[in-house]
Amino acid sequence: MGFDTGTTTFMILSTSLVMLMTPGLAFFYGGLAGKRNILGIMMQTFVSLGITTVLWISFGYSLCFSGGEGGIIGNLDWAFLNGIPFNDAYSGAGGKYPTYIFIAYQMMFAVITPTLITGAFVNRVTFKAYLIFLIAWQIFVYYPFVHMVWGGGLLAEWGVLDFAGGIVVHATAGFAALASVIYVGKRKDTKSVPNSIPLVAIGTGLLWFGWYGFNAGSELMVDAITTTAFLNTDVAASVAGVTWLIIEWIREGQPKFVGLLTGFVAGLATITPAAGFVPLWAAMLIGLAAGSLCFIAVEFKNRWGWDDALDVWGVHGMGGVFGTILLGVFASSSINGQSGLLEGNTAFFIKEIVAVIAASAYAFVFTYVMLIVINFVTKVKVSEKDEEFGLDLALHGEKAYDEGSL
Repeated sequence: MGFDTGTTTFMILSTSLVMLMTPGLAFFYGGLAGKRNILGIMMQTFVSLGITTVLWISFGYSLCFSGGEGGIIGNLDWAFLNGIPFNDAYSGAGGKYPTYIFIAYQMMFAVITPTLITGAFVNRVTFKAYLIFLIAWQIFVYYPFVHMVWGGGLLAEWGVLDFAGGIVVHATAGFAALASVIYVGKRKDTKSVPNSIPLVAIGTGLLWFGWYGFNAGSELMVDAITTTAFLNTDVAASVAGVTWLIIEWIREGQPKFVGLLTGFVAGLATITPAAGFVPLWAAMLIGLAAGSLCFIAVEFKNRWGWDDALDVWGVHGMGGVFGTILLGVFASSSINGQSGLLEGNTAFFIKEIVAVIAASAYAFVFTYVMLIVINFVTKVKVSEKDEEFGLDLALHGEKAYDEGSL
């Protein structure tokens, strides 16, 4: 079969960009972690590249995209990619590229989504428990929502939209992170400072770069929506970062680099569900909302004493929620055929709110119960001794830096 070379190349590039986000997240979290827990958090992120790939090819892709129309989960007809020839054309893009590249593209989403959660419980969870968590959370949280939103399932039939993962990725991961934090409790050293802000900056740059594939690639073809999503992504991130910087500067009296970087990521997360559905001016307002509302969410978290170490809930969880709701407000029929609240479509606005609240609530409750169950199998929380010693040496027997040479 003759495929469209340009579109195929674009999807290969987008897939590669999304893959790069996982190492980028590892650098981002690794830089924010304390100096004795750098490798522990990076290990939790990188290991998903291996385990999730095996899960996805074995049965994950099939559960998400095979059968189950209007339902909660698919079937196992495509387990191990059975019945999908290597040269099969992906029908969702008019047969312009092989189905295999769509499978790989969606796999990279599956790889990074559960790793977002790890920043919340840095240096408090055993590696054995995390591996069980990584597998179970995908099967019982991520796969059902992929199917329901992107795989022709229940929420898709209801008319819910999520361009690149506000509900499916960020809201579910963010509220799972909050449940994890409440379950495992606070760190002994809650004043731990970032070990390497330059590493955080490198991670932010890689995440932002990869996010172009994450959002623009989610159009699954090359057209005007693709370029709109690309530009909306950049603009929202930029506005959010500057907004966060200004707010923190006013409050703290100094412009903070980590604050600027955090604001960028908040903007990226918040524009994700809306990137291909809203005009450019709306992306700027979404960026403004991301920088201010996610900042408020983090302050709220601090006031309640939730030890979400790297602000996963405030940045990703609430970013996903805000972005999904604002999609319901700003969606424009002139962009991608979907009208929102501003164009008089109250029903769509309500559907987006109900869907993101339901997804967040389910992810929170399931994650909390799952951690209780995992604790019966293997201890979830590390010992006080290991936590004080640092998980890099206690669990992995390695150090990030040869401190004698610094």
